[in-house]
Amino acid sequence: MMTAIVLSGCGGGDDAGDGGGTAGGGDKVTVKMMHLWPAGSSKQHHGIVEDIIKQYEEENPDVKIETEILSNDQYKEKIKVLASSNQLPDVGLTWAAGFLRPYVEGGKFAALDDVLEGELGESFISGTTEAFSVDGKAYGLPLELNIAPIYYNKRIFEENNLEVPETFDDFKNVVKTLVDNGVTPITVGNKEPWTGSMWYMYLADRIGGKETLTNAINRSGSFEDPALVQAAAEIQNLVDLGAFVKGYNGLSNEEAKGPFMNEKAAMYMMGSWELPNFTTNEDVPQEFKDQIGFFKFPLVEGGKGDINSFVGGPGVGLFVSENSKVQQEAKDFVKFFVQKWGEVSVTGAGVIPATKVDTSQLDLPEMFIDVLDELNKASNITLYADVQMSASAAQEHLNLIQSLFGKEITAEEFATRHEEVLADEE
Repeated sequence: MMTAIVLSGCGGGDDAGDGGGTAGGGDKVTVKMMHLWPAGSSKQHHGIVEDIIKQYEEENPDVKIETEILSNDQYKEKIKVLASSNQLPDVGLTWAAGFLRPYVEGGKFAALDDVLEGELGESFISGTTEAFSVDGKAYGLPLELNIAPIYYNKRIFEENNLEVPETFDDFKNVVKTLVDNGVTPITVGNKEPWTGSMWYMYLADRIGGKETLTNAINRSGSFEDPALVQAAAEIQNLVDLGAFVKGYNGLSNEEAKGPFMNEKAAMYMMGSWELPNFTTNEDVPQEFKDQIGFFKFPLVEGGKGDINSFVGGPGVGLFVSENSKVQQEAKDFVKFFVQKWGEVSVTGAGVIPATKVDTSQLDLPEMFIDVLDELNKASNITLYADVQMSASAAQEHLNLIQSLFGKEITAEEFATRHEEVLADEE
């Protein structure tokens, strides 16, 4: 669907371009930026963006940065609509791989190789800009790297005589014990099914090994691989055990986070962008933060997975619109933004930036250093499945994840439906 939407706007005339341009009656240039960090739900990220913009405007008094801020899902929907009418903002956020490709092929994103020349290009961690490249050209500047551990409440584990599980069988025993004792084992907001997809991805990795799922997506393998079918079946086994918070398929990620933050649920899997809530966020009580730890997704006995293999990868990156009327100013701004973001995002928002960071010079909480250490020794990071796929295949994947968790389809049907969708794109 996204390919059709993006390409439908390609034939528009120049007058259908972006809204960037002069502001008021003077010579001041307005660069329009759209991002997904509202002040309410993403306080630290929002504050960093505001500070970077303020610095840029002070150093470039002839440029005004105008922002529009949406939630994650609202952002994804609006960017499709704007692309179809050649009204993308001058600067915006994009995801890598399958999400980015249709916009590039539709002529919507500008190549950024000129921005990457020199020191900036050398500052990125290897592999990060490549994830935002098509046919050897970069069309996005990555801002962050993430891995998704399982956060857990140490107090709840201690009260129920539980230890961090080393195997998936141990993990299921933890779930059973918590259910028997009236505690919600896991909270997940599967109304936004990318959250449930991570659970499936880890099981696919631990059962089939690090390349099985990626091979099914890139068509060198199949979703009907027994390991991927078994991974889907294990999701439904967890459902049958009562592992997930009540009403999980109707809860957003933000709503589902509540039971964990309120100490009503024992575990919560989410990207490392959540680290500030467990380390530095002053709005979160220290007593709660002291109770939170994390562990790696357990090994499945007999599986081919590696305990140091993670679901994650580059998060969002900045794009510049190909049709921007202020493209040079937009490129100058994204270069400035990436440099400043790398300097302050670690301590200011708990973000692991895509640019290299000397952690020896930073005063970081222990939990944050532990996650950074895990990232450093990761044997593999599998990029989120929906990001690897085209937009239409990704949407079907997310729909099927919700149906799988809701037991509306079998594990075998889950695999077959994926095969049909992906085969249609070959």
